[in-house]
Amino acid sequence: MTGDPLTFDLYHPQPLLLIISGPSAVGKDAVLNGLKAHNLPIYFVVTATTRKRRETEREGVDYFFVSLEKFKELIDKDELLEYATVYRDFKGVPKWQIRQALRSGKDVVLRLDVQGAGKIKTLYPEAVLIFLLPENEEIWLRHFKKRNTETDEDLKLRIKTARLELACIDLFDYMVVNPEGKLDETVATIEAIIHAEHHLVQHKKVSL
Repeated sequence: MTGDPLTFDLYHPQPLLLIISGPSAVGKDAVLNGLKAHNLPIYFVVTATTRKRRETEREGVDYFFVSLEKFKELIDKDELLEYATVYRDFKGVPKWQIRQALRSGKDVVLRLDVQGAGKIKTLYPEAVLIFLLPENEEIWLRHFKKRNTETDEDLKLRIKTARLELACIDLFDYMVVNPEGKLDETVATIEAIIHAEHHLVQHKKVSL
């Protein structure tokens, strides 16, 4: 036998930065909870906010509750992945938790609106973007009506926003339909995407 020995130890997958997005009432939170229930090696990002903690909320689980001064310091130091003002309070994603999770080898999952997902894809092209879709418009609208919080004007705005978001679907890497009553199938599809991404020849290494 001649030549150098064959080397088969090529499989060194990199942890992924995954963004789950889609229109309102498509079931993003339910999908995230479904992924959590499977105890996968995934870190689910916690958002920082300047608003006061409610009695039912837990620090580091529901949010990181910080002062306005601390939040501004994070902005000045470029330590937020993205941030926005929501009802006079600030919300943002601290980078430190993502760095820590990636170093540990865990995949990182963020739940973002379409605008935020687009911003992350611009800053970090290696991120994997998944767009959740409702089964059809009728079922999607029914979910809004169940809330009993939508006025006719609110509903018109939601529909208009959803149409604009659907027009941005080319920004995403995958689209996954979330059929009513079939959450396990949706979660299994997303797990299959994660599995496939880990088996790419050219791994997507994220650096923050």
